[in-house]
Amino acid sequence: MRNPNDVFHLAIPARDLDEAYDFYVTKLGCKLARRYPDRITLDFFGDQLVCHLSDRWDREVSMYPRHFGITFRDKKHFDNLYKLAKQRGIPFYHDLSRRFEGLIEEHETFFLIDPSNNLLEFKYYFDDRMMY
Repeated sequence: MRNPNDVFHLAIPARDLDEAYDFYVTKLGCKLARRYPDRITLDFFGDQLVCHLSDRWDREVSMYPRHFGITFRDKKHFDNLYKLAKQRGIPFYHDLSRRFEGLIEEHETFFLIDPSNNLLEFKYYFDDRMMY
C-alpha cells in the first residue's frame, strides 16, 4: 500500500516546454518544481509529473488506452477545477459528462488536452468506494 507521504511519478512527452509550462502552470495551476533544457518537473495535484521534450508526442488523439488525471474525493474540488478550466479557456477534449448513471460506478468526468495531445481525465465518484 502506498504511504501517503510518497509521491506517484509520471513522465510524458512534450513537443515544447514553454507550451507545457503555460498549460500546466499558468492555466491549470500546477507548481513548477524544476526546469532543465530537456524537461520540466511539476507538482501535479500532489504527485510528480515530468514533461520531457520529445519529437515523439502523440499526433493522433484518442482517450483510450492512454490518459491520466485525478480522481477527486471532494466534489467541491472537482467542480472548482472544472470552473477554472472553463474560465481560463483550457481546451477540452471531452466536456463534463456523467457515466454509468444509476450504477454504483456513477461518476462525473471531463477530459482536457494539453498542447502535446496528452489527455487528462478528472473524475468524481458519487460513491467513494469506487475510487479504485
